[in-house]
Amino acid sequence: MVTSAYPVVRLKIERRSNHPWIYQKMVEKPAERPRPGSVVDIVDATGRWVGRGFYNGHSRIALRVLTERPEEAIDGAFFARRLAAAVSLRREVLGLDRVTDAWRVCHAEGDGLSGLVVDRFGDTLVTEYFSAGMFRQREAIRSALDALFPGSKHYAFAEEHVAKQESFDFRAGPAPEPIVITEHGLRFRAAPGSRHKTGFFADQRDNRRRLAEFCAGRRVLDLCCNSGGFAIYAKALGGAGEVVGLDIDREVLALAESNARLNRARLRWVEADLFHWLREYQQGAREPFDVVILDPAKMTRDREQVIPALKKYLDMNRLALGAVRPGGIFLTCSCTGLVDEAQFLDMLRRAAYFAGRSVQVLAVSGAGADHPWLAHVPESRYLKAVFCRVE
Repeated sequence: MVTSAYPVVRLKIERRSNHPWIYQKMVEKPAERPRPGSVVDIVDATGRWVGRGFYNGHSRIALRVLTERPEEAIDGAFFARRLAAAVSLRREVLGLDRVTDAWRVCHAEGDGLSGLVVDRFGDTLVTEYFSAGMFRQREAIRSALDALFPGSKHYAFAEEHVAKQESFDFRAGPAPEPIVITEHGLRFRAAPGSRHKTGFFADQRDNRRRLAEFCAGRRVLDLCCNSGGFAIYAKALGGAGEVVGLDIDREVLALAESNARLNRARLRWVEADLFHWLREYQQGAREPFDVVILDPAKMTRDREQVIPALKKYLDMNRLALGAVRPGGIFLTCSCTGLVDEAQFLDMLRRAAYFAGRSVQVLAVSGAGADHPWLAHVPESRYLKAVFCRVE
């Protein structure tokens, strides 16, 4: 039996898993409930000590296990060790500093820090809190980051729905000005504090470069182009001919045009709903594109809405396939973590059938290696990117 100064939370079950999430229904209600985000010791139904982590009686995920070592305290030194290991992976193993100055420093469960995401954009670190526990440890986290990135600027935030679910109140400070970052020799403005994740989609870095290899002299259509990543890679790195980037959001299209100018790339940007635009484009019997990219925003965070999300994916992929010339390349993506790879590929099969097209899958990819996931925590593996040839 381990003695500890931490409050003890007991499970209703015998723990036979090393998954860091333990749900509310598996946890006994403590006689004196710790504050949301408190560090606690976890004892299972047999009385065995099984871990230490954050407790939140208001969250569906009641416990987030951070360590299974009884001697390991959850303190400043703990966060310094975990974050140093995460940075070592990116710098020493992956060599990302040779490629870019924009990479994910910490990918939550993938780096053993459930509820914490940190991205680096040049000399600015952007921290996103997904749990009350990580929010309560914000000073220790910042101190560890300062030691790893001396002189860096900081911006931190939490999405409103997360703060509400986790019962913590956090108001982000003023957003920094967009930061110019470099990736594979191209330049982009990252915009922390915008409504588009932490400011830039670094997870698609490898997929953007791979897509560029198919684009020399080709006509390219980038649907849901956001800040123009795929479109600009296609033109500036891939040597594409005509490139059209389409998005419904005027704000991100302005950022995309700014990014195009940074790279001296001439592209055409279209503000439109992709469903209406694709239907009109095909009804007009206009020339199809050699390469089409479809990378929409996350469809749902709710397990009850997965089927409607798949239906929407089906509709947009069916229409997008109709814009690809025979023999052309189609890259279709999903960042909805609740839709797994098998479901997404089955959706693509059905979309091809309804579009009257044959899809030859060339590769199935995901996020870059700076977004690692643990084999026993597949929830961290959220991004799917399927490269196809269409007939």
